[in-house]
Amino acid sequence: MAVNKEAELEELIRASGEETDDVAESSFDVATLLMVTRRSLPWMVLLIALGLTAAWLYLRYTQPVYQSASTLKIDQKTQSAVLGLGGVGGSAEAQQNAKNLAGEVELIKSNLIYRKLQDSLNLNVSYFVEGTVLASELYNATPFRIDYDPADQILYNRKFDIVFSDAKRFSLVSKAESGDVRVDGVFNQPLKIGNSFIVLKPTEQAIQPNIPYYFIIHDNSSVWSYIDQGLTVEIINPEANTIAISFKDHNPKKARDIVNKIDTLYLQEKLAKNTQATQQALAFLEGQLDQNSQRLQGAEEALQEFVKRNKTYDVKSDLATITEKMEALEEEKEQLLRKAGAIGEIAQLVEQNQVMVQEGDDIEQSIPALAILEDAQLTQQIGVLNDQQADMNRLLESYKPTTTAVQIRREQLDFTRRSIRRLLQQASQLVRSEVSKLNQQQRELEGRLQLLPEKETELVRLRRPFDLYEKTYLMLMDKKVEFSIQKAGTTPDFQILSPATLPTAPIFPVRTMVYAIGLAAGVALGLGLVAVRFFLHNTITTVRELESNTVAPVLGVVPSYDKEKLTVSKLIVDKNPKSAISEAIRSIRTNLEFLAPSKHKRLISITSTISGEGKTFVAVNLGGIIALSDQRVIIIDLDMRKPKVNLAFEAENTKGVSTILIERHTVQECIQRTSIPTLDFISAGPTPPNPSELILHPQFDQMLEELKQQYDVVIIDTPPVGLVTDGVLIMRKVDIPIYIVRAGYSKKTFLKNINKLVRGSGFNKLTTILNDAQAGGAYGYGYGYGYGYGSGYGYYEDEPAPKGLFGQLRRRFS
Repeated sequence: MAVNKEAELEELIRASGEETDDVAESSFDVATLLMVTRRSLPWMVLLIALGLTAAWLYLRYTQPVYQSASTLKIDQKTQSAVLGLGGVGGSAEAQQNAKNLAGEVELIKSNLIYRKLQDSLNLNVSYFVEGTVLASELYNATPFRIDYDPADQILYNRKFDIVFSDAKRFSLVSKAESGDVRVDGVFNQPLKIGNSFIVLKPTEQAIQPNIPYYFIIHDNSSVWSYIDQGLTVEIINPEANTIAISFKDHNPKKARDIVNKIDTLYLQEKLAKNTQATQQALAFLEGQLDQNSQRLQGAEEALQEFVKRNKTYDVKSDLATITEKMEALEEEKEQLLRKAGAIGEIAQLVEQNQVMVQEGDDIEQSIPALAILEDAQLTQQIGVLNDQQADMNRLLESYKPTTTAVQIRREQLDFTRRSIRRLLQQASQLVRSEVSKLNQQQRELEGRLQLLPEKETELVRLRRPFDLYEKTYLMLMDKKVEFSIQKAGTTPDFQILSPATLPTAPIFPVRTMVYAIGLAAGVALGLGLVAVRFFLHNTITTVRELESNTVAPVLGVVPSYDKEKLTVSKLIVDKNPKSAISEAIRSIRTNLEFLAPSKHKRLISITSTISGEGKTFVAVNLGGIIALSDQRVIIIDLDMRKPKVNLAFEAENTKGVSTILIERHTVQECIQRTSIPTLDFISAGPTPPNPSELILHPQFDQMLEELKQQYDVVIIDTPPVGLVTDGVLIMRKVDIPIYIVRAGYSKKTFLKNINKLVRGSGFNKLTTILNDAQAGGAYGYGYGYGYGYGSGYGYYEDEPAPKGLFGQLRRRFS
């Protein structure tokens, strides 16, 4: 018999473990979401209020930033043919214009402009007045100004507070790590601080003694950093060559003055730059004129010597044709020799890394030899080499020569130089070939001239270089006059399309945007709170959740008992017969009539998934309610691992079920009485080493039969079925198996065990009870915590009706 029961238990456990749960997971619990949202509404309102408050505080304690801007149009001038010696193609010209436009941006943001801006606007000294919350800069409205002689660094980047005792006397206070400095003085008298001197001079503004003033003297790096942080220069339209200059500052007047001053300084710099380019062109022309003048003088002296020696200067008419050809060949040969010289000059510059052209200058104007070659590809490669060399120089200022970026730039430079050498070699070969041809033609003509008188031949030979040098000298003189006129009439090559104006509204912070962000942040945090609470909500809280997630019917709801704090489960229905919990258990007793009428003997088991869900409390008080209806009830504690029924009745546990099953005591010897005459109980007894085997003993069935003969209702407090398997076999033997689910404590995953018991194990009569529910939920009760887990139970008094508006709101949203 025991073997058959063990096999039945194993089959039951295997069926309940292997049977899959057919109840689908709830895809989205709208009711729970609404419940969580309702409970989170006060927090959402609080978070929104906090967001708006944070936005107000941010606006209150943040200095506004103003921006002033101007728009410039750069007139890019093509100077490729400025010397009349050829030009580059259209594509190269477009690339050069784009580079020049980017170069103008870098010029405006250079330290050259910063230094002049610093000196012209006196940005080294900033004057402030302390406000209630923030300090305000007194730009061009200070009642005093500072003159200083910085013999050391003690004056720089320090805050000097000024306390005026009257209209002339003051105290200068500065705090430092080495110690505070305090100096008393009067206007126009030097004050010595360290080795430096400061002189305060009054202005037209009236001094208010009660207002705290202070000033800061900045060094050059601080001023340049301040300008660089606030200045923005960007290209608006590359095709129209327009540039926008803007500056951000807490003082709108200062921002406007800085932008206007930058426009003025840029105008001056452009004028100086254009004059410098013209001066370089004039210097090149002067050098060419000197060389050509010397050659012309040599030709003149040779011709004069010939005339003196031969006493003649006539050329026969039959030599006109040969002479014209010889002159043409000589002129062509001279041009080729000039190209050869230019090739050598460019090759020398490339080999010596001296191809450096200032940004924005014309390549051909800076390297006039390029114009002689009239090679667009070579000019473009020289420009690329110049840009790469400039890029390499800038990179070496920040990186070591061994870094990867520097090596990549060096490889690019070597590749460009090789390309230039190849082009120069090709051009040199072509020039040599052409010179060779011209020499051959000259030899032919000279052979023809040998037939003429020797004097005529010599005369013609002497006149050829003289005419050539004379023509070149006149051409260079014309160019020199042109550039002299250009230098005298140099004008800036940009226009101010829209000058800087005084900003009226700050660009930061934007009030509407800040409040919108604060509101959005509050709403987002509120929704995030709802989402977190919803996704973390993994416990059963209401009867609706219990019904929707299980196939077992709900027998009733047991509310929280808050009248007193109990360390263990106790019988309370006899002491509080009119309480809400007593009425709830009476409702459960009534519902039991539909499952098993009271005129029949009934065997009831009460179990749960884990310990702490309140099965002992429900068993004891359900037994008490049934006993109060004049039915004889006995409660059996089969949780022999953690017996608690004896604690509920404050009785001993020296004998009980375990001693009955080992036949040490009889059933009648173990029955214990309670305060209710018709309610008895049998404790679990001493904890045995094998509780499961004892339940399978035939003596257990005999005990139940004997109790059924003596009592109307037998209630069995079984062990949790989620921890041990004892309760599953006991549920097979009873008429009404009851499963306890504790609100706010039992996990939703525990309900899968109930569904497995009903569908996989055939417990069709299994019912559930929602325990520890707070008033206000479904079926008249919500959820809450009535007692703890592990350390004992904690039932409290019924909550009284809330008083006042706050209490009603709290109950409304709880």
